[in-house]
Amino acid sequence: MQVPQRQIRARFTETTLTVYQAYPPEIAAAALAAGRFCPPFRRGRMTWIKPSFRWMMYRCGWATKPGQERVLAVELTRAGFEWALGRACPTSPDPARHADRAAWAAWARELKRSDVRVQWDPERSLRLAPLSYRSLQLGLARAAADRYVDEWVVGLTDVTATAREIRALLDAGDDRAAAALLPDERPYPLPAGPAATIGATPS
Repeated sequence: MQVPQRQIRARFTETTLTVYQAYPPEIAAAALAAGRFCPPFRRGRMTWIKPSFRWMMYRCGWATKPGQERVLAVELTRAGFEWALGRACPTSPDPARHADRAAWAAWARELKRSDVRVQWDPERSLRLAPLSYRSLQLGLARAAADRYVDEWVVGLTDVTATAREIRALLDAGDDRAAAALLPDERPYPLPAGPAATIGATPS
């Protein structure tokens, strides 16, 4: 079965969805101890959330890159996630939607004032090779970052050990055992409004 070019795939329940972020040990430890993001986490920086575990592993090198040694699974409300999607601006202009100078200028103005940015990057295989379809990243700043920290996050789990165990199994050539440890990510049922805003491929 062919995977749509732009589709959100994630772990989710009726009310929550799981995304991933990687941090240096001091930020992750403080957040896990408090059960929420707190200093030295800085709200003033854009925070990027990723529903795809494999894309997170590509980004952090299986929790080995400096400053990304701890990987957190962040459970947040679907209501908050969809609020953000509905207000997202793409990080680069879409040739189909921003074909002329006026449309491009309108996109640039929207990007400057938007608190939420969306980016679609190639999804990754188990061994982190790029695939033909895309995975979503969502950047949260200012009011969106405040809502994320204060309202949307309902749980934090350290999944660093899982990331490193999968990497060890891959290094040992046991792809089947490694794949069995991956989170179960399913196509997320997007409402029509947010789907159109982020440019998701229609179902």
